[in-house]
Amino acid sequence: MSDRTAFPQRAVAQLLGSNGPIHAVSYSASPGTYILTGSADRSIRLYNPQPPTPPPAPSHITRPTASALPTAAALPVGRLIQTYAAHGYEVLSLAVAADNARFASAGGDRAVFLWDVATAQTTRRFGGTQHGHTGRVNCVAFGGADDSLVVSGGLDTTVRVWDARSGGGKPVQVLGEARDAVSAVVVAGAEIVTGSVDGRVRSYDVRMGRATTDVLGASVTSLCLARDAKTVLVGTLDSKVRLMDRANGACLKTYADAGWRNEELRVQSVLGGKERFVLAGDEMTSPAAAAAAAGSGGSVEVPATPSGAANEGRIWAWDLLTGKLVARLAVPWGAGGSESRKRVVGRDGKEKERKNVVSCIAWKEGGFGDQFCVGGTSGAVTVFGEG
Repeated sequence: MSDRTAFPQRAVAQLLGSNGPIHAVSYSASPGTYILTGSADRSIRLYNPQPPTPPPAPSHITRPTASALPTAAALPVGRLIQTYAAHGYEVLSLAVAADNARFASAGGDRAVFLWDVATAQTTRRFGGTQHGHTGRVNCVAFGGADDSLVVSGGLDTTVRVWDARSGGGKPVQVLGEARDAVSAVVVAGAEIVTGSVDGRVRSYDVRMGRATTDVLGASVTSLCLARDAKTVLVGTLDSKVRLMDRANGACLKTYADAGWRNEELRVQSVLGGKERFVLAGDEMTSPAAAAAAAGSGGSVEVPATPSGAANEGRIWAWDLLTGKLVARLAVPWGAGGSESRKRVVGRDGKEKERKNVVSCIAWKEGGFGDQFCVGGTSGAVTVFGEG
């Protein structure tokens, strides 16, 4: 039996309501019942992806074909539980605390907010003073004992560590080694790992006061730590995703395809399926991928994108160990049309082609659950699973 059959390939729900592109998605902490989304419309939304009336379970499971892939109109719609509003600009990153009582958000207003989930109110705002970020905040993560720290990275090239328990307005630590915008940050124990547009992955051991730097060359767009923190998945703007050994900086495996290109936009990549798969979004700039989406075939046997859906979104999945492409899935637009489908005319007077760029991904239970969700320019979040 092929490992491909274990990959969740069925779109099971969509999450609607955003009035702009989705920039961030995150599951609640284990068991991952809920999904948070951050949008260009400055709002954060909490959903239960389980539709009110679940569809009947199929009598048997088969690999979906192009004709069997569900359209947006046919997908069940998840339940909107709460909307959180405090940001003045787009929301770019989300992080959920392990107790599920709090989450952090960051965005274009140079601020990081700490939220109380139950009351839908902010309890802290980090930044907005001379001690905060001076540009948009691209990424945020929790760290420390009981998630007592909030770590943020921004356009101003700094990483700032905030104490979520104290009332002080100053960061407890500022890491300023990056020479360009900090695009990604993850935390494992006493270590903070950052990715930057300067093409470096930096690991800080806060307890030991030690820092190491791995040079990749191309701008780093995303980071995803393995559960044991011994390896990190790094997405870069050279159309490659790499699995790096954190002990010695060696590249263990590279994931790429002629039809997948990532050279312009921040597209996320994550580990999933109990770390058997590498999953990446699609910035929709590859002519080869467009041809494949139009039904011209390809060099790998993967589920086809429906014919005529060249501007629909796509997600790509590779086998972690072999590097072989195991899935290329279509991501439908939101039901009933989407904000991004409105007619837009460029300066040359010609109508711009609207594409569903899939830029953010989250896998349930930190990559070990049975479901994942994706978002992008369509303004809808699509949930994939086995049923």
